[in-house]
Amino acid sequence: MKRHFQLFTVLLLVSFSALHSQYYFYNNKYYNSPVLIEVGLSAGGFNCLTDLGGSKGLGQRFIKDMNVQNAHIGGGVYAGVIFDQLFGLRTEVSIGKVSASDDVLKNDHSAAMNRYHRNLNFRSTIIELSIIAEFLPLSLLNKESYPLFSPYILAGVGLFKFSPQAYFKGRWIDLHPLHTEGQGFKEYPSKQPYKLTQPNLPLGFGMRYEISAVLNTRLEVVYRLLRTDYLDDVSTQYIDPEHFYSNLNLRDAGMAISLSDRSSEIQPAMANYKGQIRGNPANRDAYFSCNLKVGVVLNRKRR
Repeated sequence: MKRHFQLFTVLLLVSFSALHSQYYFYNNKYYNSPVLIEVGLSAGGFNCLTDLGGSKGLGQRFIKDMNVQNAHIGGGVYAGVIFDQLFGLRTEVSIGKVSASDDVLKNDHSAAMNRYHRNLNFRSTIIELSIIAEFLPLSLLNKESYPLFSPYILAGVGLFKFSPQAYFKGRWIDLHPLHTEGQGFKEYPSKQPYKLTQPNLPLGFGMRYEISAVLNTRLEVVYRLLRTDYLDDVSTQYIDPEHFYSNLNLRDAGMAISLSDRSSEIQPAMANYKGQIRGNPANRDAYFSCNLKVGVVLNRKRR
């Protein structure tokens, strides 16, 4: 019995020693930590899916109506931790721009021509603060080494700030103060003004590659689910233009009339009537990014 206990003790010590070496050493030059601290930068492109622009035919959800030509450069900074090469948690600040315009459908003769005749456009700067959780599944398959390539999925919560503008007579005009669909007007009690700071839900996937023990790079695609359909200031129906005068000052009322219905800029005799469809509130807006990230691991130390 004593001999069996001694043998068990020896085996336990050997096993612990093996596990400890796997756990503690990254390679022959660096020690590893079960919790890695990482900071980094990102750069890439931002784009959006809204009521404006799109492709031929009826408007649809998701990427069918994506206009690649509307992509804009964006970037950010992040800091986070990775637990045992399996789970990650980071906070990130991102800045980018999104835009869309109905004039991309100028030469389209399908049902999308109605959107071209609507003739609306917008742009907005996006400032976002998010908390992202990551799951790196390859670490479940091989605990004895650290994979250079690590695909991962991600999900989180965020807060973003935006302010849609329209291009009109050589300058960009803020749309939120104009209440272009009667938001907040007494005549439309069901339409409340949209907030310019709102929550979102980032979802996506990426690939992490370890260049060295202290440097890594990522390619990442993140789609943001929004609670608003007013990223582009377009959602429901045209309103009676007289209601702008009864709710806004004279200057803003005139600007709101000009920017709420711009069909006459293409067809001078064309005008939209009260209650006619301006947007589709059934499909909420969204924006997304594709970024290249470069990260630095702060707590792997030389042996």
